[in-house]
Amino acid sequence: LNHRSALAALGDAAHRPPYNAPHDAPVLYIKPRNTLALSGDIVRIPRGTLELEVGSCVGVVIGRAACKVSESRALEYVAGYLIVADVSIPHSNYHRPSIRFKARDGYCPLGPAVTARAAVANPDALTVRTYIDGTLVQTASTADLIRPAARLLADVTEFMTLAPGDVLALGAAAPAPRGRSGQTVTIEVGGLGSLSNPFMDASA
Repeated sequence: LNHRSALAALGDAAHRPPYNAPHDAPVLYIKPRNTLALSGDIVRIPRGTLELEVGSCVGVVIGRAACKVSESRALEYVAGYLIVADVSIPHSNYHRPSIRFKARDGYCPLGPAVTARAAVANPDALTVRTYIDGTLVQTASTADLIRPAARLLADVTEFMTLAPGDVLALGAAAPAPRGRSGQTVTIEVGGLGSLSNPFMDASA
């Protein structure tokens, strides 16, 4: 929920119990090691599910241990950037997403490689384009993040230490594109390259 369009998509739900107001702190979830995949890897759609959501976003790769870093110095802890495909089974609860929807094997493709921090002039001015079978289905920008990269790093490391090699996804736009079996989802970010993954039924 760090992209303005994602928060706007919640509409009145952001004001309902148990929260009663839009969040004033980062809303996070973790993609464990089993979810990691590379460009070209097949993303499997489980039995009984027709399509998967793809949150297209930029990932910050941590270069050195970051704990309680200041916003002004936060980017000094960044090794570089890459593309993140945050894949999940469609679900409605974004404040407390279910692990079984978000943390399946291969549901976090990363790549195509880490682009060094020095090669990215401004992580808050990157265009993120998503294609399905070559057709453009979404265009977003990191300029529309609620918390820019440095602010998000400062807020997150206030309560948790990020280690070298950790990846912090900056946030995806809404509505998330959806991929079906037989389709290929490609995410392009200017300066970072492209990440492409075919979707197939788990039984295929």
